[in-house]
Amino acid sequence: MNGYAELHCLSNFSFQRGASSAQELFERAARLGYRALAITDECTLAGIVRAWQAAKKQDVALIVGSEVLIEGGPKLVLLAENLAGYQALCGLITRARRRAAKGTYRLLREDFEAPLDGLLAIWLEAQDAQPLPWLRSRFRERLWLGVELHRGADDNARLQRLLDLAQACALPAVACGDVHMHARGRRALQDCMSAIRQHLPVADAGAYLFANGERHLRRYEELAELYPGALLDETLRIAERCRFDLGQLQYRYPRELVPAGHDATSWLRHLVERGACWRWPQAVPERARAQLEHELSLIAELQYESYFLTVHDIVQFAREHSILCQGRGSAANSAVCFVLGITELDPTCNRLLFERFLSRERNEPPDIDVDFEHERREEVIQYVFRRYGRTRAALTAVVNTYHGAGAVRDVAKALGLPPDQVNALADCCGRWSNDPPSAERLQEAGFDPHNPLLRRVLVLTGELIGFPRHLSQHPGGFVVSEHALDTLVPVENASMAERTVIQWDKDDLDLVGLLKVDVLALGMLSALRRCFALIERYRGKLWTLATLPANDPATYAMISRADTIGAFQIESRAQMAMLPRLRPQTFYDLVIQVAIVRPGPIQGDMVHPYLRRRNGEEPVDFPSAELKPVFERTLGVPLFQEQVMELAIVAADYTPGEADELRRSMAAWKRHGGLEPHRQRLTSRMLEKGYTVAFTERIFRQIEGFGSYGFPESHAASFALLAYASCWLKCHEPAAYACALVNSWPMGFYSPDQILQDARRHGIQVRPVDVRHSDWDCSLEASDGTQPAIRLGLRMIRGMREEEARRIETARQAAAFSGVEDLCLRARLDASASERLADAGALSGLVGHRYQARWAVAGVEEQLPLFAGIAAPQESALSLPEPTEGENLLTDYDTLGTTLGPHPLALLRETLRAERCKSSHDLQAVEHGRAVSVAGLVIGRQRPQTASGVIFVTLEDEFGMINVVVWHDLAERQRRVLVQSQLLRIDGHLETVDGVRHLIAGRLIDLTQLLTGLDIRSRDFR
Repeated sequence: MNGYAELHCLSNFSFQRGASSAQELFERAARLGYRALAITDECTLAGIVRAWQAAKKQDVALIVGSEVLIEGGPKLVLLAENLAGYQALCGLITRARRRAAKGTYRLLREDFEAPLDGLLAIWLEAQDAQPLPWLRSRFRERLWLGVELHRGADDNARLQRLLDLAQACALPAVACGDVHMHARGRRALQDCMSAIRQHLPVADAGAYLFANGERHLRRYEELAELYPGALLDETLRIAERCRFDLGQLQYRYPRELVPAGHDATSWLRHLVERGACWRWPQAVPERARAQLEHELSLIAELQYESYFLTVHDIVQFAREHSILCQGRGSAANSAVCFVLGITELDPTCNRLLFERFLSRERNEPPDIDVDFEHERREEVIQYVFRRYGRTRAALTAVVNTYHGAGAVRDVAKALGLPPDQVNALADCCGRWSNDPPSAERLQEAGFDPHNPLLRRVLVLTGELIGFPRHLSQHPGGFVVSEHALDTLVPVENASMAERTVIQWDKDDLDLVGLLKVDVLALGMLSALRRCFALIERYRGKLWTLATLPANDPATYAMISRADTIGAFQIESRAQMAMLPRLRPQTFYDLVIQVAIVRPGPIQGDMVHPYLRRRNGEEPVDFPSAELKPVFERTLGVPLFQEQVMELAIVAADYTPGEADELRRSMAAWKRHGGLEPHRQRLTSRMLEKGYTVAFTERIFRQIEGFGSYGFPESHAASFALLAYASCWLKCHEPAAYACALVNSWPMGFYSPDQILQDARRHGIQVRPVDVRHSDWDCSLEASDGTQPAIRLGLRMIRGMREEEARRIETARQAAAFSGVEDLCLRARLDASASERLADAGALSGLVGHRYQARWAVAGVEEQLPLFAGIAAPQESALSLPEPTEGENLLTDYDTLGTTLGPHPLALLRETLRAERCKSSHDLQAVEHGRAVSVAGLVIGRQRPQTASGVIFVTLEDEFGMINVVVWHDLAERQRRVLVQSQLLRIDGHLETVDGVRHLIAGRLIDLTQLLTGLDIRSRDFR
């Protein structure tokens, strides 16, 4: 036959074993002329979809398989001959994984009692014939003895022993490579990964390392020197039998949601008609009726009714249990989703097209994302598991890959660097950097970049970056099926209890046609629901997302002033800088605002042209008449992902299928590349139709930007709805909104301290934590003004447990507390809880200031049974000196994370004024371009990927915030000061553009020593 098929090969989805990707393996297999390549990762099919794609690209046949070790039994390579064999393999892996903790497996002999038709087995590392009877009973004529030779000293003896055993057992023998890497050059990385896997330095891991580098894909001539020709020919006979292809999988949606007397089509129509009467109680508008009929017709044609019924069922559960939810993404384009309650965005009031969501040309299932309150999403997840059972529902996986810091940390440990140097090296990488640390950063940290050991660490780090590290669970991407999921893909335990995940990454599902419903968490929905509840309790008015007044001038005026701390999506530094320039006045303006501060428009140089055209500073024109309908709504400037796809169809004659391929390539090019063919195709076709080179290059820069962070118009519209709702509440019910934000933390961009400081600057009264009035959550209390006061809740006290707070609430409802001892005894508070209350000032109303409270709780003792009912002796009152203002400030931040006293900078203002540092209030009178010095608490540091290394720093003082720009060179020169300072002085010059003020830093000075231990926490690089 003169050919070869490798039947035992591990990719890098055998975590910390395989040292090459499937793409690398198939590229080399193609160069070597292999007929087929089996990917047999250990008890997993996690990487098989990517292997399938690599195989098709290289035109080398893929054999689907897995290496397994049976507990107390033999080691096997299992290969799927056909669909039945693949399903049997998925079932085996599922049983082995579900039996063990995440990341491990236990495969038992009884797991093989199920039918194994279509599954071939290669028996590895055979020592004697003892397992043979059991293996024959399970695999009959589908069993081979594997012979693996790697130029060891005993190869000849090993070969003869295995051939003799095969003859004695009447088994055919076959050559295998036990491949762990595509080329010999990966030997060092493979050794390093083996050491990482064993948690040992390479120097101590000799027992776990291979003796040489022969476990790579070898040339046929090399193999022929080691193996008899019959063993090589047998690989081809096995490969010829293995005809299974992942394209044979047939996925079906669940069908039990349809009641008797209906089919999926009629039941969906019934629900739509009922929902239309709910949305439009007077009469369904003619435009809406036409849209609904159009959508229902297309859904029926493509047979996606069950998908919509599945999502509706999940949303209906949430609504019945008062869990706020909102569909987003492409679902916002659908009138059917609107009347089913999946989204609150009425598509008949917007210019979005249903074909962005579902079209016959793309012929793929729709993708609906539904956000739920982040604190109650688990209820929805468990409902889905109960509804469909563990066998038919699971979360999709996410392949976690090595980034710079994690890779350099693992490699440095494996090469024996001491822990302090390992940590220092990891610190030299950015949080999400995909590059090894630079020479400059290494020198700054005290390393010699030319040190041979360090250079070896960096080379191996570069090879390891991007490799799969482990499988984790998607935040909420569910796959549900009519039949058992493990007939399609193996299922394993998640790290969280009561959750299971399939082994495929979310990005692989479309390729094999699996449905995914995203049950996602959104903190803002928790905050909005809480805010609606607070308003209802305080004012008796129940608002919903659908009933909030639209197009409120006061709300848009607040947005245009960039008064959006705590608002959804438009609260970041970059968004707040854009708001006074764009000045949104309508809902579609808000859609633009949400989407415009993104890498796609920024990298494509689309932001400034749009602003100039919006402000009348340049005329609105279009690259061609045929593109006017595509870009008219954005003034001739492409801002949305959908517009790029439309442009490809209109200006480059892409088919809808090609446009969808472009969309997929945009989403994946950062990881896998693949955009270059589109660059050539787009450019050549657009140039042929008369477009300029400059325009085509600018469009492609935007396409690459969308690859970094794609943001479709449909997503922007859904987010704009929540942005408007949050801003309306902040404008008209600021106390309730601030209270809800604090109760929903952690979420959003700002800490509770910054939210409360902002509320106080807006005239909202904030009252301290007090056991006489405070519940667990912050609450609203009557005040003299139109807005209620905010009473801080016991949740603000660091270390306070909710169950302790609930006992305080219950005891207070029975009777008011007469003193500290009464509180501690009736609420059953231990010494630790009572001391936290005293330190936080929560006992001031009962006993006085903090020091008095701490003295009082120290004397509380629970009476022994013998003295029950006998009053404790009264001690004479002790007067302790009150804490100073500074001591109160320090303790406030230490125990509560905020203060209701003066801002820390107010106490330091005289010192700072002596240093000629201006406040944020003083800056209002400073002219553009003037040199100035400021100082403030560092509350945020950001380095957007589009900013070429520029760091944006946000400082806070007693009057507000100061936005600072730190150019890359200065950031590198003064990195320690920039990254480590809590109180930072900036010397620079002020720039004012369109009402937006930024301080351009020229020098950074760390003033943290002035805080004397104040616990201020910033939000950095998120």
